[in-house]
Order: sequence, then structure tokens, then C-alpha cells
Amino acid sequence: MHWPLIDRWALRGRNEHSMSALDQQLPTQPRVHRRHRALRIAGIVTTGVLALTVSSVLANTAITAAEKAHLAPYGQTVALAEGDINVYRNGGTGPTMVLLSGYGTPAPAIDFAPLLRELDAFNVIVIEGFGYGYSELDVPNRTVQNITGEIHEVLTRLGVHEPVILAGHSIGGIYTRYYANAYPGEVSAIIGIDPTPATASTLEVGSASRMEAVVGALGLYRWVTSVAPDLIQPPGTAYTPAERERTAAMSKWNYGNLSIADEWAQLAANSTKTAAHPFPANIPVLEFLSSESVASMPSWLEKHQRELDTVTTHELQIVTGAHYLHWTQAPLLGQAISSFVAAHVPAVPHAR
Repeated sequence: MHWPLIDRWALRGRNEHSMSALDQQLPTQPRVHRRHRALRIAGIVTTGVLALTVSSVLANTAITAAEKAHLAPYGQTVALAEGDINVYRNGGTGPTMVLLSGYGTPAPAIDFAPLLRELDAFNVIVIEGFGYGYSELDVPNRTVQNITGEIHEVLTRLGVHEPVILAGHSIGGIYTRYYANAYPGEVSAIIGIDPTPATASTLEVGSASRMEAVVGALGLYRWVTSVAPDLIQPPGTAYTPAERERTAAMSKWNYGNLSIADEWAQLAANSTKTAAHPFPANIPVLEFLSSESVASMPSWLEKHQRELDTVTTHELQIVTGAHYLHWTQAPLLGQAISSFVAAHVPAVPHAR
């Protein structure tokens, strides 16, 4: 049966009238009460979040203090005007070699441990720059001039006056190249472990991010890396349990510090400054490139080949592995370094 149009409208009107009347009979909640309830819920949520945040911060602070009390510092302190820099020496008696880590490495002396075990024939000095290891963490102005100048001052204060073999991983390659040009006659060879090539882009310095520092202070980085330790632990079996314990702890202590943040902001400018000065032609250079870096970045190999074109004595080896080659290929690197130095670097006695 089809209702006439007028009848349907009439019925609708009657229904609406009935619903309106019913609504008037139902109890209503004033709008102000609803607003108060929303504010109360928001207050409870905010209080809960604040409580959790404070608890996380306090727990992170307490655990950090306990870890630092348990893990005695390694190395020795060298006092500079800007602050204290930590260095680690392997006690070898051969040619002096200086190891510089990649960007953000929390504990360089520990990170290089597998390679250090392969370099007994060298007097190795691991310099942990500002923001790294047990060095000061809040020194700004991480320009390539300041970083290399601090390396030079540390070696002077250690009584190292003979030419040194400079070895740098990743961004450490930028500093080895700049240093060799800034202090001619003080470098006997350069070793690069998947080093970052110097690229001219801009001299403009970016803004240092503080987000990582906040994440670290809140304890979030600690909780995430505790649940997923593979995020910070090297693969393989080259590290001892004690070394892994330090890696885990110092990753949390040093994460996102002021010096590291400023160094990242300076990266493009530092690379541009370094690119203006080629490798000195008379300094032997040995570079190891990661097979993964070569495969994932089409220009990686070409850039390094181009950088070495003007170097009289150089070798470039592609090694199977990821960017941190010394994590998994330390014996191969150690043997290749020893052979290269024996063939191309004159023996020079060093001061201890």
C-alpha cells in the first residue's frame, strides 16, 4: 500500500511532535557539567602522563648512576682549555697510530676493541673527542678546525712528536684528511675504514637538534634499547660480554649530547671545508670500503677513487660487510694495515 504524500508528511510531523514532547520529558545534563567532566578526564590523563614521565626520568637517572658506579672509566684524561678529552692506549711499541671513530659512536675505545686486538705491533691511541666515550659531552663549536686542532693538542700533550698513522672510520675520514693538510709533515699514512668522502655543498651551519637529548633524559632511549638491544649491539662474536655491557650502558649515557648534536649540524660545512683540500700526494693512503656501502650507494666507490687519483701511493679494498667493518672483519683489516704500513711507511721510533 502506498501512502499519499500528504499523509506521509503529516505522519512525519506527528512523529516529530511526539519525539519533541518525549525529549522534554527526559532529564537533560547541562552543558557546563559535560565540560567539567571533559576537563576532569583531561586532568586525570595529564596527571598520569606526568607521573609516568617523572618516574621514567627518576628511574633512568638512578640506573645511570648505578651503572657509572659499577663501570670504572678506562683510558686517561687529557685536559684542554675546552674540557677533558679521554684517550685509550693499547701499550704497543711499534709505529704510532691514532684511531678516530665514526659519528655518534658512544664508546670509541670499546667500539674499536676487535681491531685493537689485531694491532699489537702498533702504539695505538684512540682519541675520544668531545661528545664521545668518557670525554666532555657539552662542548659546542664542533668545526673541523676545532676538532682537528684538539686532536693535535692531545697528541702534543701526550708527548707524541713523530709523524703518526691516522686511521678514521666513517666521518673520521673527513678529519684525517683535513688534519693531514693542516699539519703537513705530521702524518705518515692515512687509513680509512669505509670513510666518508669529502663533498662540497655548503658552508652554512644547521641548527643543533635537542630532541635526542630530551628522548635520552626521559629514559625513552634506555627503555627502547633495553627491549631491542640489537639496535645498539654489534653483530658477531668479536666482543666480550664486558665490552657489550659497556656498549649498552654508554650508548644510553651519551645519546644525543650537545657536542654530538652540534657536530651533526656542522657536518655539511665541515665536509665542504675538507673538500677544498685534496689528500696530500706524498702521504700513503689505504682505504677499506664496505661491500654494502658500495652496493647501496652507486657513487660511493667512484667518489673514493676520484679522491685518491692524486695520491702517489694508495690502495682501495672492497671488504665484505656493513659500514662498521671493524665489527666483523678486524683480522682482515689488521693484516692489511700491517702489510701496507710495512711496505710504505718508514719506521720511526715513538715517544711513550
